[in-house]
Amino acid sequence: MEVTRRRFLLGVGWSAFAAMIQGTLAATGRFMFPNVLYEKPLRFNAGRPSDFPAGSKAFPRVSEAFKNSQRVWIFRNDRGMYALIAQCTHLGCTPNWSDAENRVRCPCHGSNFSPEGDVIAGPAPQPLFRPAIRLNDDGEIVIDKGFVENKAGARDRGDFFLEVAPTA
Repeated sequence: MEVTRRRFLLGVGWSAFAAMIQGTLAATGRFMFPNVLYEKPLRFNAGRPSDFPAGSKAFPRVSEAFKNSQRVWIFRNDRGMYALIAQCTHLGCTPNWSDAENRVRCPCHGSNFSPEGDVIAGPAPQPLFRPAIRLNDDGEIVIDKGFVENKAGARDRGDFFLEVAPTA
């Protein structure tokens, strides 16, 4: 069979049309299976208050038990407990707690934070965030990272500070 110019252009046209239909069907089929981002829940149980030894107001005791899994530190002083989200407010790095200096230090750009989360030094524009902390009906600590605060007056009471009696 002889291939004429008309037959060649007709074949190219139908091939392009078939490729377009296949691409449309493939995109429609992919749309039926959306991408899902599976993240850890924002609320988690952290144990009982007796699991965390008390410190003083100036030198609270810090638990790093949830730093890797939930990006949260739990602090306990003589009045009660609070948590800080372990995420620098400068660029989102994960800072480290320094027992020797009694402060949070960001290794990336040098931000320093007090145990309360206030900026001491560095480029961080605002204090660290505190997630909500409360006791559930079973007496376990529940931390909710979906509800946060970093203003000095509001973070020291209410949902962001859990008053716990000193341990004997």
